[in-house]
Amino acid sequence: MATRFSNILIHWYSVNKRSLPWRETTHPYPIWLSEIILQQTQVAQGLPYYESFLSHYPTVFHLARAEESEVLKLWQGLGYYSRARNLHATAKFIVNELQGEFPKKYKDLIKLKGVGDYTASAIASICFNEPAAVVDGNVYRVLSRYFGISTPVNTTEGTTTFKRLAQDLIDKDRPAQFNQAIMEFGAIQCRPKNPNCKDCPLNAHCVAYHQNKVGVLPIKLNKTRIKKRYFNFLVFLSNDGKTILEKRTDKGIWQNLYQFPLIETKKETGYKTLKALLKDHKMLKDKNFELHLFNDQMVIHKLSHQHLYTKFWILRVDNLEDQSILIRDIHNFAVPVLIGNFIEAFNF
Repeated sequence: MATRFSNILIHWYSVNKRSLPWRETTHPYPIWLSEIILQQTQVAQGLPYYESFLSHYPTVFHLARAEESEVLKLWQGLGYYSRARNLHATAKFIVNELQGEFPKKYKDLIKLKGVGDYTASAIASICFNEPAAVVDGNVYRVLSRYFGISTPVNTTEGTTTFKRLAQDLIDKDRPAQFNQAIMEFGAIQCRPKNPNCKDCPLNAHCVAYHQNKVGVLPIKLNKTRIKKRYFNFLVFLSNDGKTILEKRTDKGIWQNLYQFPLIETKKETGYKTLKALLKDHKMLKDKNFELHLFNDQMVIHKLSHQHLYTKFWILRVDNLEDQSILIRDIHNFAVPVLIGNFIEAFNF
């Protein structure tokens, strides 16, 4: 069974695989870079970032020498910024502690910061021919449908079950081809919605296809509880062309990124309430200011575990103190995509 399954996938892959730049090499640096970028990111969105990173940092040595702020700026728009911070930290570790050489074994790769089971397996198999099976969302989908597995994929039992099955199925002589084949198959053939099952080379023995469960599998428990947060960003604009950006130093998704001064409230805040709060604000002490809501609307920014109900309040003042920056320099700072979208909309 395992041989038939892997042979069909690898043959399908040889005919149908997409031409992607990281498939033209087995060097661990670009493979690692692509895998980190493609976590939580579609290929179409990730490809320009991959090319940009390789252009700016053609080797792990170049990346290690970069400032974190530069890396975060280049990453801007991809989200999940901990990936960029871990990417930079790991590059420095590889250069400073490993003399620029990537570990060659799964057991060592998985110890790197930001490298989990999937990424370690991908690098070990593609770069070093180790039969370490990858398991990602695409692999979960293919295996759960083909074998009719109803164990939820986001449980401890599910993680163990699918990893063990993938490891049993991997072609020990062609691990790189098998891993790339099953991931590609899940991405473009066994798609989440409306897969082309009638022309699928695995449909003869696919349990989900024959039991009409394609739309049901894989099963994922809904464990995420969405938290609502209310953000009021203060966009200072002075008559001498200055504004204020603050660096987020606390741990969180936007750590070390820049934002406008923020007032977070427990519920949506209107004009009168905010103006009352601003009377004692440290940046407005003894200052006259004009206040209005940008576009008279609230922006809802949805993240995986929280929804940010956001308002950008424009504050016009005569002058700003030393903590200010020139408005024309605002594009030099790494900001969350929520802030970046506002900057573009405001046309600074």
